[in-house]
Amino acid sequence: METDLRNKIDFLVEKSKEVLLDCCLPNGAIVAANSKASYFPKEAKDYFFVWPRDGAYICLALSTLDIKDEQCRFFNWLTKIEDWQKTGLFFERYNIDGSLSHDKTVSFHRFQPDQTGIVLLAIANYLKTNLKKSDDYYELIIKSAHSLCKTWEKDHFNRITNDLWEERDTDPDPKDNFSYSLGACIAGLLAANELFPSNLFKEMAFRMEEVLVKSAKRKGYFYRSFRNKSDERIDTSLLGLIWPFEILKPDDPLAVKTVALIEQKLVQDYGVYRYENDKYSGWVPNGYDEREGAGFWPLLNFWMTIILSKMNRKEEAMKYFNKVLESIDLKKGFIPEQIFDNDIQVSVSPLAWSHAMFII
Repeated sequence: METDLRNKIDFLVEKSKEVLLDCCLPNGAIVAANSKASYFPKEAKDYFFVWPRDGAYICLALSTLDIKDEQCRFFNWLTKIEDWQKTGLFFERYNIDGSLSHDKTVSFHRFQPDQTGIVLLAIANYLKTNLKKSDDYYELIIKSAHSLCKTWEKDHFNRITNDLWEERDTDPDPKDNFSYSLGACIAGLLAANELFPSNLFKEMAFRMEEVLVKSAKRKGYFYRSFRNKSDERIDTSLLGLIWPFEILKPDDPLAVKTVALIEQKLVQDYGVYRYENDKYSGWVPNGYDEREGAGFWPLLNFWMTIILSKMNRKEEAMKYFNKVLESIDLKKGFIPEQIFDNDIQVSVSPLAWSHAMFII
């Protein structure tokens, strides 16, 4: 049985390499999913766009695979984005030429501070084994970190922010803070400081961390957002505060309680969901009824696997890991965005972020 599992994993690793590299375009852009590929389901939403967040997690996986050139091209591509050239920040999503994405009714120019934070963390991770190249990314790191610092005022961002799932923003309470987003910014600024020491980067990271941890200590765990109109729902992205942001050690009581609540509220038969009453399905058939709801997210299962492993709960971690392997078609080797409990809903598949988290 153990040999059989090892063979499945080895096959899925090779398939994941293919999927990730298929999303790394020649011009340096890294798309969330190669929706242009023949294997991509026609019913699923088009994900042939660049989310810097997804690209950053994909780069973490590429580092694990010791694949470097695609990371270099992506970091260089980021500096060509007009938004970044003007502001030093990354917004919601971009076309593959770096222009801001939009459709008939929506402009994707919403500020998601976590995207700039996780990009800084991904660059620092790449440079751990490529320190001689640090100066090549000086402008990208310094400009991004300085710009992120400028958006912070005392205990909140000075503009409306949007969460990583792109379903909530801080309007009408701009002093609201998303816990995951703050964690990403803290980690990004500290990573920038490690490469290019700056009292400003350290001070801003410290202020953000103080606000974030203070909010959690009031209840004994982390929750989605806090301020005047706190959203006290549990969100699985809070795992990011343990890894990769390392705001908390795995045995910290706040981490232990937060993970316990995620398991209690957001896990069904070892399938991990984003948050309670999630409706997003990622597909667009005619007459779709949103009451069908969302499926469980493989990337969250792998995130849980990482965290529980760090908590020395290896046996439980493997149950979350194996849940995905048991739920996908291993002959194809594609890991989707979501896995549903019916044969009607169709997921975005393969999703690069899902494969990235599997690799990690």
